[in-house]
Amino acid sequence: MSESNSPRVESCDVCIVGAGIAGLNALFAASRYLSRDQKVILIDRRSRPGGMWVDVYSYVRLHQPHPMFTAGNIEWTLGQDRAHLATKREVLEHLRHCVDVLAERVRVDEYFGWEFESQDEVNGIVRATCRGADGRMLVVEAKRLIKAYGLAITPNEPLAISSERVHSVSPDYCDLRSGDIRESRAPVWIIGGGKTAMDTAHALITAYPGRQVNLVAGRGTFFSSRDRLLPSGSRRWWTGTVPSTLAAQLGRRFDGTNESEVQDWYRATYGTFLTPQSDNFVLGVLSEAENETISAGLNDVVMDYLDDVVDRNGSTELVFRSGSTKAIEPGSWVVNCTGYVKVTHDYPYEPYVSPSGAVVSINVRSAVLHLPAFMGYFLGHLLFLDKLREVPLYEIDWQGLKDRAPTAFPYVLFALVQHNLSLIYDNVPRSVFSDNALDFDKWYPLPRRLPGVARFVLTHRRERERQRRVLDTVRERFDIRCGPIGERIPSAG
Repeated sequence: MSESNSPRVESCDVCIVGAGIAGLNALFAASRYLSRDQKVILIDRRSRPGGMWVDVYSYVRLHQPHPMFTAGNIEWTLGQDRAHLATKREVLEHLRHCVDVLAERVRVDEYFGWEFESQDEVNGIVRATCRGADGRMLVVEAKRLIKAYGLAITPNEPLAISSERVHSVSPDYCDLRSGDIRESRAPVWIIGGGKTAMDTAHALITAYPGRQVNLVAGRGTFFSSRDRLLPSGSRRWWTGTVPSTLAAQLGRRFDGTNESEVQDWYRATYGTFLTPQSDNFVLGVLSEAENETISAGLNDVVMDYLDDVVDRNGSTELVFRSGSTKAIEPGSWVVNCTGYVKVTHDYPYEPYVSPSGAVVSINVRSAVLHLPAFMGYFLGHLLFLDKLREVPLYEIDWQGLKDRAPTAFPYVLFALVQHNLSLIYDNVPRSVFSDNALDFDKWYPLPRRLPGVARFVLTHRRERERQRRVLDTVRERFDIRCGPIGERIPSAG
């Protein structure tokens, strides 16, 4: 390679790849241990901070009240009621604000528009190689590398369908509230039953009252009721279930084998759903008011999976996995709102921490907590405390579990969280927990939180052993990676 084509080389104390919610929580943790004259290099393939929020559909909103979606304990400057569900623009502005706040504590050099390609470790230094959109190469030499991939969510493409008489679109590439779809009065068919489908149905029903909006919902998704878990206003003083109490309830019920029974209980106690037969749950949250608006506004709900849309015998038909068909109006809009977390089975396994302890990877093949923000926050603290290799956290193939055991999936994650948070609690300063604004319990007034805090402090080690047995049972039942790094790797791993 000629000198003019040689990669640019930059040095720093920490390199963080990914400027979404996971990466910014890792940056928050780093800022607690680094001095003002130390340097963090923040890299992202996108043009700005925000991760998936940069790419997703324009009408997306947070599932939870906005104060609990942040980096560490950085407060929002929005000036809205605490129950406000922030919009895409508001979230992106806040995540930009988080970077600016953290840059006042530690030097942060931003490299947006750079794609991470590879890494190697030589003599205690991690070298991360990145490529710019123009083909330029960058090598970052760091003492520590944090790869904050999170759920690796990518935009949804329109569905490939056979029909030439319908419009196949995706909310990520077509704002359903404007343009051609707004001018058209043709029916809309939303494909999918999860949170994206609910957001899309709600946006269409409220923007175009009376328009025919239909849903192809698969086997149906149910959601946690926001009203029961995160009630707004003064009701937080006497209604709702504090999340740590819910976790304790699930911890007592789920033994690693009885997910159907636990699901029936959870759905009846905390669930909200469009159709009685909905039985898919992937930790989404929906309010009763949102659910009622969507339910009242939908024209038709089909409990099946779409295979294709075809033109034949002068008509246009939806073709379902079951073999049934349904004639639809030519010119209809087919909107792809199917699942966003699609990790191919050849996605390489990478442990959440490297053998040297210098590289952290936040990904869905070695998850240690339920959400990327929490992983960025707590793994970041353990990294800088030099405890990440010695604490026997359980890692789980998050995506493999979701594929093999979709009913058990959310309840296994609850067990994983309780097991690993117990270990983390015993190995970090108390301020790590008190500074964690991501904690959903903090939605409630202190008097309502205290019983859960006391219960955790008094029982978490005993409960940790129970959850370890649950996780070991899950590993054996489903033959997935689930255990401390270095334990037996399942045949399908």
